[in-house]
Amino acid sequence: MVNDRAGGGTALAPVATAAAADGILVIVPPIIDCMVGGLPLVRRIVLAATAAGYGQVLVRSAEVALGDGLVGTRATVLTSVSTSPIVSGRRVVLMPANVVPQARWLRALLEAPMERETLAVDHALVAVVNTDDPGAVVRTAARALDAGALVTELRGKFAPAPPPADVEARFPIVAAGDLARAERWLLRSLIKQREGFMSRHFERRLSLALTRRMAGTAITPNMMTVISAAVGLLGAMFFLSSAPVWQLTGALLFLAHSILDGCDGELARLRFQHSRWGAMLDFWGDNVVHVAVFLCIAVGWSWSPGAAWPLALGAIASVATLGSAALFFGRTIEDRVEAGGVVARAVDALGSRDFIYVVVLLSAFGKAKWFLLAAAVGAPVYLLLALWLNGRHGRVR
Repeated sequence: MVNDRAGGGTALAPVATAAAADGILVIVPPIIDCMVGGLPLVRRIVLAATAAGYGQVLVRSAEVALGDGLVGTRATVLTSVSTSPIVSGRRVVLMPANVVPQARWLRALLEAPMERETLAVDHALVAVVNTDDPGAVVRTAARALDAGALVTELRGKFAPAPPPADVEARFPIVAAGDLARAERWLLRSLIKQREGFMSRHFERRLSLALTRRMAGTAITPNMMTVISAAVGLLGAMFFLSSAPVWQLTGALLFLAHSILDGCDGELARLRFQHSRWGAMLDFWGDNVVHVAVFLCIAVGWSWSPGAAWPLALGAIASVATLGSAALFFGRTIEDRVEAGGVVARAVDALGSRDFIYVVVLLSAFGKAKWFLLAAAVGAPVYLLLALWLNGRHGRVR
């Protein structure tokens, strides 16, 4: 409230507010019947909105059959003759069903500060309304023939606001060739923050190509996790030999494991099938493969000179690896990158998968044992750095 000195009373002033986590998404025509990343586009939008925290998702359509594609979701079909649902919340996002969104962008639309009774519209006709009467906006959407007509009507009722930011996090399909480009754009968005150079520029190219082909199949992320772990464990067995040809075979299978290991997470994020159980299976399956490689190299090395001391190197590398894994389990499955200066950057760099290419190079000459020697020194150092970093930020538990 502000003082209105001219009239001697008080008046409401526009206040920029951030919406609550609960909001309303209304998907409006044009409805495009196409598959994007293994999911019908409308279903993809609904699942992205659910992941972003929207309390209600309404799909404006006269097609009764559309409801079949929304089975198992929280979406409600909204028609011009249906009874208007009870809505709550101040923020209403209206999105044409030809727009491929990222969940983080939908979340940003939900939380962005806006003045009351204002309307923000971008070039793809995605509209965001901040209002005390969301029901009126939903009723307007139920009558509108398409997004263009809806935006025109809303502009006569609300004051303009700056258009939504970060429009690169959504992809409108408007031309014949846009579908393929939208899928490539969507796949690129799956690359996680914590990636090494070779992982980002080589392995991800292969894993994303595989993921794109598996997206429309019945293969689940957990199936890919098991397949990846099996390939890695098979590769570990080849390190029992000191012959270069067998070690190189093992190293290439180890690399294949790393590539396939990217597919499970990509499939999960692409099809909104991610779960904490799946993340745990992926994380610990990956670390079990690493430990198996260390132990097999150690056993194979011990067989050559007939000495037991290489087994101690394998044990040191394995225990330190599992300790670091337990320490960083939470932030790894949540893909968190935490500020911490030089030490934090060093820990992230040392924890990348790029070491696999060193294994491949050494194995080509039958010298995988050199990698084990380096791991027996480096893994404990990494663990100590991780303990220091987490202790400094109060996260050891």
